[in-house]
Amino acid sequence: MNTVAIGQEQLMALLDHTSAVIYMRDVAGRYLLVNREYERLFDLHRADIVGLTDHDLFPRPIADDFRANDLQAIARGVPVQFEEQAPADDGLHTYVTVKFPLTDAAGAAYAVCGISTDITERKRAEEEVRRLNDELELRVRQRTAELEASTRELDAFAYSISHDLRAPLRSLEGFSQALLEDYSGDLAEEAQQYLRRIRVNVGRMAQMIDDLLHLSRATRSQLRTERTDISALARDVLAELAAADPGRRILLAIPDGLVARGDPQLIRLALVNLLGNAWKFTAYTADPLIRMSVRRQQGIDVFAVHDNGAGFDMRYASKMFDPFQRLHSSGEFEGTGIGLAIVHRIVTRHGGRIRAEGAPGQGATFRFSLAPAPAGWEI
Repeated sequence: MNTVAIGQEQLMALLDHTSAVIYMRDVAGRYLLVNREYERLFDLHRADIVGLTDHDLFPRPIADDFRANDLQAIARGVPVQFEEQAPADDGLHTYVTVKFPLTDAAGAAYAVCGISTDITERKRAEEEVRRLNDELELRVRQRTAELEASTRELDAFAYSISHDLRAPLRSLEGFSQALLEDYSGDLAEEAQQYLRRIRVNVGRMAQMIDDLLHLSRATRSQLRTERTDISALARDVLAELAAADPGRRILLAIPDGLVARGDPQLIRLALVNLLGNAWKFTAYTADPLIRMSVRRQQGIDVFAVHDNGAGFDMRYASKMFDPFQRLHSSGEFEGTGIGLAIVHRIVTRHGGRIRAEGAPGQGATFRFSLAPAPAGWEI
């Protein structure tokens, strides 16, 4: 056996033991050579293929594409990659094909060689992913629309509750006040005390309505993030507290430069509750103090509201941010038990965290951040 024959046998052995589909056609499109994988896929024998064209083997649209790609590779004179399709028992299969011309000594193309790799499973997987993504996107849009509709309904419900409950409360307050003013001489002291208790509870109910609306707003309102001067907001809130309680003498320490990115209205609402609590729980302190501070912790600003008031037992700290949880009796300190739940919702919506520290009779400190933190980060 001569050297040329051995070389051809070795070349065919190499081509027959690869998983790619390999073939060669002349410039007229007639098959010169196919490997064993080609035979297996299309259930044809190479002896029956040689001399045929793609138009003899495949439907015309597919054969036209194959021929156009052959001619493009010949015209460009370099390897060119195509994505082609060919029929199989389970439908069309997709192939990534590299085609390149073979040239003679004069540089003229006399054949084109193709190497095709079946990527059908990958394409089907990609199509399935696209389909699932489309379904997911549709479900997200539907769910978003449902949530938006639900939010609108809740807003309308909250407004209705606020409006419908306030009207009878105003009547209760007005009539009880009228009885106390106009008929106090005809009413026993015990009856007058009952009316005063009605007025107090009417005020508590009105405050609870306000707090529930604030809690709803803190949960569902659109978050508007911008640079927020917390120092200015805190001073504004404390000025309102002082105006409502002019008899109090309290030391206030709010440093300049407390700044964060967040929703100014929601941050102000959080400060109304935090500073309002500090104001309330220092009512029986000899030298009341409320101050704010900030510290940098692993690249995140941690703000704090400190007071030297009534404080609380740390055993119950985990309950403080749940709605309607109170650590002090209503007879000792007024409140609805919703304020800290509002603060927690606002901080959480900003991606931040909040923690309370305190001891009975030794005041309380509330530390909070207003920026997302890495996993495992603690205040």
